[in-house]
Parts: sequence; structure tokens; C-alpha cells
Amino acid sequence: MKELSCQLLVIGAGPGGYVCAIRAGQLGLDTVVVEAARPGGVCLTVGCIPSKALIHVAEEYAKAAAAAASGTPFGLHAPPPELDLAQAVSWKEGIVERLTLGVAQLLKRAGVKSVAGWARFRDGKTVEVETATGPQVIRAENVVIATGSTPVELPALPFGGKVISSSEALKLTRPPERLVVVGAGYIGLELGTAFAKLGSRVTVVEAEDRILPQWDRELTRPVAKRLETLGVEIILRAKARRLSSDATALVVETAEGEERRLPADQVLVTVGRRPLVEGWGLEELDLDRDGPFLRIDGQCRTSMRGVYAIGDVTGEPMLAHRAMAQGHMVAEILADKPRAWDTRAIPAVCFTDPEVVCVGLSPEEARATGREIRLGQFPFSANGRAMTLGADAGGSDAGFVRVVARADNHLVLGVQAVGPGVSELSAAFILAIEMGARLEDIAGTIHAHPTQSEAFPEAALKALGQGLHV
Repeated sequence: MKELSCQLLVIGAGPGGYVCAIRAGQLGLDTVVVEAARPGGVCLTVGCIPSKALIHVAEEYAKAAAAAASGTPFGLHAPPPELDLAQAVSWKEGIVERLTLGVAQLLKRAGVKSVAGWARFRDGKTVEVETATGPQVIRAENVVIATGSTPVELPALPFGGKVISSSEALKLTRPPERLVVVGAGYIGLELGTAFAKLGSRVTVVEAEDRILPQWDRELTRPVAKRLETLGVEIILRAKARRLSSDATALVVETAEGEERRLPADQVLVTVGRRPLVEGWGLEELDLDRDGPFLRIDGQCRTSMRGVYAIGDVTGEPMLAHRAMAQGHMVAEILADKPRAWDTRAIPAVCFTDPEVVCVGLSPEEARATGREIRLGQFPFSANGRAMTLGADAGGSDAGFVRVVARADNHLVLGVQAVGPGVSELSAAFILAIEMGARLEDIAGTIHAHPTQSEAFPEAALKALGQGLHV
């Protein structure tokens, strides 16, 4: 049996794992990363990147279809578009392939040794990896667990056949005529919106009393309005029970306790993700848990010396950029650099139509601290650039930027936005909170005109009682 020793062993080459390995290699640590699939993890191969590719295809198709059906407000008419989803999937896979190869090259350039296979712990310093050429033992001074997460499967709706997860949805080569989505969180609504634009008749089933229940109602209202425009049916306070006996419909229990059959060619289950902790031999380690997750401290240390954990396996928020930040920090800590991180500046982005961004504290969260706050909100219906992009057609539902700040010293506590393309504004929001900006800092920063980013200082001015354009 082959044996290998190293200073750092990273288990999992997803966003957190590969960033940790690359940075460790750059800092001169003898590093090995083990990955059973392609480098890049769920985000790159069957999550963030491919889903955004599908969302882009759907948006382009919807624009062309609208121009063909009735023309656009600005006079664009076009012939009916034809959709080749199989070609779109091939294009998407090409992007994924280029990025995974790029990650592999970055690991190699940093001097990281990659081992393809499934790792299983023998103890806190040793793993055995099943590779294509046989088992290999790896001994390490430090270990980083970055095994990620997997979709939650409902007992009554196991994956297979007509019941699919987001991973299978991204591989479909033609839009299902009737798609039922179980779960109105960000994954379900992103994919449900995309397939609605591609021509599917979409129904969304949600157990809570509203869509995107983890986001505040004011932010989600424009999303709900757009779903209605797209013809998406939303059934709230309903529970998915089972497939019908002939597998042609999903049986749900409504809020009134009645059963309803929803015809479905595919049932997409998006009720969350769970940490991938099985199959790694973690029972050989004495690691504290936080529910199903591995418990960590502020520097990603587990309860065992020399064992760290990052990414989805450590809990919410399950976001690729959180995992990357954790991985970067851990690598520098292991290289004896003083490092810490501030979780207040982790952005959450929902790539629905329109997009939604949250950074820092919401108004409710800020009030819960006991402080008095100031709010400033600026609508995109009053922003010239947004109007030229068609946002004015949405009226009060065109979206907005909102700033939350302390009333006493005007320190910015949070920024939220909903509107077309607001994901690209998130960098400014994050920087403001990370740098400890005050309302006066935002209001006094000159933003280019005409851009949607102008809504940010306008919201700050509104919070200061100095609103100009609204």
C-alpha cells in the first residue's frame, strides 16, 4: 500500500477546499488535496456556475419570445425563437470543463499534490484513499475537512425517475412540459423561474406561508409579482406527500387538509441541503457536532487538535464564498499568520428575477439588538439607468436599495436590494460594511451617472433626511 506524508491534507476540492489548498501551497506548506470527483465541487460542477448559465439561457430565450409575441416597449420585434436546450447544456458543460481544468492547473501551479479518490479516516492524522490504482495512505500534520453538502431527500419522494434534485435539473436536455417544484427557497425559485421562461408550466409548493421565507417580505414582493407574470402557480402552506399511483402527478396536502393532485412530468425537490458527513470515517474522530454539522470556533478549528473544518459541513450559511473565505483564512493560520474573519460581511444573493441581495443586518435584526436605527430606501423606478433597462415597467415592483444604519453614529449595519442585476452591486455593499462606513461616507462617494449604483448613495441620503431624487 502506497504511503504519503504532508503538512496539510485537505479533504474535498470544492470552493473552500481548493482555495485552502492553493493558498497553503503558495505559503510553502507541503499540501495534498483529495477529491473523489472533479475539482470545483458542487458549486462549480452542478451548482452555482451551471445554474447561472441556465438562468442566462432562459432570460435570453424569454426576451426573444417576448419580442416575437408582442414586441418590446422600445420597439424591438423578432421572429419566434427556437430553443435547443441540449446545445445549451453542452455550452454550459463546456464552461464547467474549462473552470475545473483551471482549478486543477491552479493547484498544480501552487505545488499542491492532488489525489483522486474517496478518503476515509483511520484517525485524526491519517486517511486511507481508495484510488483507481489501489488504496493509498496519507499522513498529515493538519487536516482540513471540506466535504461539502448534498441535497435533502424527502422520505416519501426519493430521488430517481420523475423526482429529481437540482443536479439532475441542470442536465435536462428539454424543458419538462409540467414541472412541480417542492420548496420555494432560492434554489427552487431560481430553477423554477428559469424553466418557466423556457416554456414549462411551473407550480411551486411551499410549506411556509410565503416564498423565500428567510428573506423579508418587502424584498420578496417584486419576485412574487414577476412569478405571477410568468404564470408560475404558487401553493403556500402545502406539504408534498407522494407521487400518485400512476406517477403522473404529485399529491400535496393543502392548508385546509385536503389532498390535491398536481400533474407533473418532473418533480424538482429543493427543500435544503445537508452536510456530507457519511462515508468519511468521521466516527473514528472525536468531533463535537452542532446538530448535523461539525462544530467549529471562529478560526474553523474543530474539537480535535490539528483538525479544521470549512464550508457547508460546518453549517449555515451554506455559501461558496463563505467556504472560500474560511479556506483562505485556515491556510494562513497554518502558515503562522495572524488571521480572523468577520461574518457580518457575508453576502447572500438570490438569482431570481429580479435578483435579491442581503449583506449585514436586516431592519428586524438591527432592531433586535436594542439600538435605534435609521433606514433609507431608494426605488429603481426613480433611477435613470434602471429605467433604460426596462425597470420602469415594474412601477413600485421595480425594486430598490435599502440601507440600515445606527441612529446614533450612522454606522452602516446592513444593505439590501432587489432589482435587475443587483447581484453586481453587492461588492459595494460588502465593502461599505467591511470598512465600517457611515451614511455620510456612502452619501459622499461620487457614483457614476447613469448607473444603478447611484441608488446606493441616494438611499444613504434618504436615511440622513437629505433625499434628492425621491
